[in-house]
Amino acid sequence: MNKSYRQGQILKVIGRKRIHTQEELARELAGLGLQATQVTLSRDIKDLGLAKTGDGYVQIGAGAPAAGPDLGTVIAEFLTDVRAAQNQVVLKTSPGNANALAVALDRENWPEVVGTIAGDDTVLVIAPDSSTAGKLRTKLLKFTV
Repeated sequence: MNKSYRQGQILKVIGRKRIHTQEELARELAGLGLQATQVTLSRDIKDLGLAKTGDGYVQIGAGAPAAGPDLGTVIAEFLTDVRAAQNQVVLKTSPGNANALAVALDRENWPEVVGTIAGDDTVLVIAPDSSTAGKLRTKLLKFTV
């Protein structure tokens, strides 16, 4: 397991669940098959710019993702078409704007989205299965109304 992967999993864990201690974080990571010592977790917490709050660890430091427009704004401005194909959803945008849409969608951390790949005017969204892709298409289209 490399550092980037471990840190990505830490961000995923604290994004979906309130984690108040390093022991809780270690247990969650162990549940994902990742073993990390307390020293490693301390270093990761510092590197990621995490702070301990009353609601658990949150990312606030230099490692925090840059703020940008919310998904609704990006969809309203750039999305031109949404098509489902098996477990994939293809999003068409105006030229040069696919990356902004992919970033906004990734930031939402929706369970329907396994991942995104952005080109110049197309975003490929991978869903866990065909049914979920259809539901995701419908969810995205609601932003266009």
